[in-house]
Amino acid sequence: MSYHYHHTHPIQIRFNDIDMLGHTTNSVYMQYFDLGRLHYFTDVLKERMDWQDEGLILVSININYLAQTKLYDELEVRTKVTRLGNKSLEIHQQIYNKTTNEVAAEGKSTMVGYSGSIRQSIPVPTRWRERFANFEKDIDL
Repeated sequence: MSYHYHHTHPIQIRFNDIDMLGHTTNSVYMQYFDLGRLHYFTDVLKERMDWQDEGLILVSININYLAQTKLYDELEVRTKVTRLGNKSLEIHQQIYNKTTNEVAAEGKSTMVGYSGSIRQSIPVPTRWRERFANFEKDIDL
């Protein structure tokens, strides 16, 4: 499924991200997606999560690798919340190679509201749900 991404964040490929074949090793894409989610949440929610009180934890991720990237390629991670449940949300992401104009990888993840202090899942806070919906415009509360 194709999505319109309103949030992007540049990725700096580091020398140690490159494998013996000269392309970005697949394991660092997870780090790129993590970085994209962190910036998405900070930018969209307009606050920093305090995981001891209320946060979101990753419970599932699937990554499809579509094209290689190399050391000097210009990358960005695109992030979008696509579904809001009571305690969970679904996120779709892309690693987009601006140098080659290709999607290098796509990711789909599920996150759950979580309180570290009580070590339990919690509902996604209403203020966050409203901010996600207002930012994305195409998801329902």
